[in-house]
Amino acid sequence: KGSDIKLNDAYSLTVKEFPFLNKLIGEDIITTDGTTLLGADDKSGITIIMGMVEYLRDHPQMQHGTIKIGFTPDEEIGRGADRFDVKKFGADFAYTIDGGEIGELEYENFNAASAKIEIQGKNVHPGTAKNIMINSLRVANELDGMLPVEQKPEYTEGYEGFFLLTHLNGEVDHTSMSYIIRDHSAEKFEQKKTLLQSAVDFLNGKYGNIITLSIKDSYYNMRGQIEPHIEIIDLAKESMEEIGITPIIHPIRGGTDGARLSFMGLPCPNIFAGGFNFHGRFECIPVSSIHKGIDLLIRIIENAAQRF
Repeated sequence: KGSDIKLNDAYSLTVKEFPFLNKLIGEDIITTDGTTLLGADDKSGITIIMGMVEYLRDHPQMQHGTIKIGFTPDEEIGRGADRFDVKKFGADFAYTIDGGEIGELEYENFNAASAKIEIQGKNVHPGTAKNIMINSLRVANELDGMLPVEQKPEYTEGYEGFFLLTHLNGEVDHTSMSYIIRDHSAEKFEQKKTLLQSAVDFLNGKYGNIITLSIKDSYYNMRGQIEPHIEIIDLAKESMEEIGITPIIHPIRGGTDGARLSFMGLPCPNIFAGGFNFHGRFECIPVSSIHKGIDLLIRIIENAAQRF
């Protein structure tokens, strides 16, 4: 109705906090009950895909090429494509159906890495600690303070990358830390990893080699893998326009199994699943976005049959 949506006595979807609600007046909206997430980025994607399958089953007269369908588990922890057999799948190109609001079409994503840090302190009685104690918790705070404040997620948007401290657990004697590192630019991505290593090296010089750092790349920006096949972006874009959807082409401020698959030889940009506020209690999705997603896949299949 254009007003706030009460989830439970403690939480509401408010128009002030979530102004996108102003665009959804008159829509039927699926929400959480305020106690957990909805999982709509994955669930609505599956619903859209299976809705398309149902349509094809019920309309056998529709002409189309060979269609391959796959579901990758564990996408949220970065292992969704680990065991995906691209050759056996046998598709020329694909789309992931995942993520944001109606109209989103994405073929750029973050380069991503995870960093694990262990800090070995030196704990002695505080009454006799002068020039002896090394408080690993304080070293952890010092390390985090050496990273650029403006490169934290809460201060970034668009193509700007970030360092996110995702885990900090410790005591005087020992502390462990975890970061995720993100940037769309391969050059800036490498610079971020180098900056973190330099901060660790500096503190090891200051305190005597008490910190270990391991950095592991997770996935890379798929833009370079998609641009040689830009016709699949054009196919999705034009199909959207034909059914009254305005394409929203912008970089993903996150990752996608499509990025991994693109580097494995299967060009795989991302198409919207229609939801908002993923991964939390304020997650929601308009029902009409799911229906529009089904319509879009059907139109892509129709157009692909004529072009390829």
